Amino acid sequence: MAAARHRARWATGGAVLPFALAAVLTGCGGDSPGDAAREAESAVGSFASQASEAVESATAEAGRRLDDIRGGIDVKGDVKAGRPAIGSDGRARAEVTVTNTDDSERSFAVQVDFTDAGGRLVDTVIVTVEHVQAGDSATATARSTRDLSGEVRAEVARAVRY
Repeated sequence: MAAARHRARWATGGAVLPFALAAVLTGCGGDSPGDAAREAESAVGSFASQASEAVESATAEAGRRLDDIRGGIDVKGDVKAGRPAIGSDGRARAEVTVTNTDDSERSFAVQVDFTDAGGRLVDTVIVTVEHVQAGDSATATARSTRDLSGEVRAEVARAVRY
């Protein structure tokens, strides 16, 4: 099996969390506990909406980055994502295995989507696996860019061989 290096750093929504927490804390100074709870609920709902928009934006950007690879060929069928595990740091990790079915050395860029138990997209990353020899397979680790909890799934959204 060829040695693989991966580069997968892609943030989705990291700046939203501090803003939402500040909104929740600011909202807790209402005239009554009921007012504070309603304001906090509104802020959390706003955070959820912004987080969803951030993931959508990140997914679109990942697609643009994969589209920009010159001479890239769609090889989603040659890539598998393993079952993710949540590390002690709260980040989900999933092993990604690529198989080079070409007749020369190739590299791969893989978009891995992390979803929750309901199938909702919660994070997306791009993993690169470089210098995979013809006919060989190689692995890399996709790591979520933010803390995830509960049941998390990893899916190969796109894969490009170049």
